[in-house]
Amino acid sequence: MGHIGQSREYAGVPALGGASREGVLVYGHANGATIEETAAAVSEYVRLGYRAVRAQSGVPGLATTYGVGRGKMYYEPAEKGLPQEAVWSTERYLGSVPPLFARLRQDFGPDLHFLHDAHHRLTPIEAARLGKDLEPYRLFWLEDLVPSELQESFRLIRRHTTTPLAVGEVFSGIHDCELLIREQLIDYIRSTVAHAGGITHLRKIATFAEMYHVRTGCHGATDLSPVCMAAALHFDLSVHNFGIQEYMRHTDDTDRVFPHHYRFEDGLMHPGDAPGLGVDIDEGLAATYPYERAYLPTNRKTDGTVHSW
Repeated sequence: MGHIGQSREYAGVPALGGASREGVLVYGHANGATIEETAAAVSEYVRLGYRAVRAQSGVPGLATTYGVGRGKMYYEPAEKGLPQEAVWSTERYLGSVPPLFARLRQDFGPDLHFLHDAHHRLTPIEAARLGKDLEPYRLFWLEDLVPSELQESFRLIRRHTTTPLAVGEVFSGIHDCELLIREQLIDYIRSTVAHAGGITHLRKIATFAEMYHVRTGCHGATDLSPVCMAAALHFDLSVHNFGIQEYMRHTDDTDRVFPHHYRFEDGLMHPGDAPGLGVDIDEGLAATYPYERAYLPTNRKTDGTVHSW
């Protein structure tokens, strides 16, 4: 095993040197088949010390809902084997989300940060309506409301709601988010170290976003390894306009393959003080876990129309 990110190891400092803050605010994923189950999942995250939680719930009348994972702490949306097919109804979804957050605000009060992900499934006017309906519940953000390829659609959404907006987890560079940031059409940019050119390029995006009061909110799903999580935490700790970091916990098996120095405490994470990124890889142990094919589900509306996943 050896340290990943050894370019800083000889200096005896973390990957980016000095820090702008004491820790990194992170959010976990609470979900359930019903509002009641989601509320119970939020309670567990609160017990663990989280200050921010993404909440997703099943949609009444739909057998499955993307974003509602199997298991409690190790949410993984991809299914082994060939892609599974799910049924979707935008109308039922739009009717189900406001009651979810009404319940959560009732149970947990005004101080816990709540986030929600629409997974690119809405049209601009549908997204605007959802943002407006959720304004009383003061969400930290609404994520991925519409397919981000049509970035002008955020202008319409912005005109209708003050709910903060987040997007960008699949962006590959600063040009993908230039219009959204420059026109202040989003509040959080979700680009990642893995997808957006590494730490150096992601810092360029953050510097550009800072001029327009856009904060960072890096994607942190389980398909990004602990190496990526550590790199994100070093980045988060260093930039002035940090907002929040997604933290989807990896399985115990993954953590054993990638032993690391980052830690969670009282709702915050810290990359640790080890040289470089502070992550090792046990190549021998990794070899005992062969690749297994898995896919995200496909999606159809109730009338059979193929729809965004």
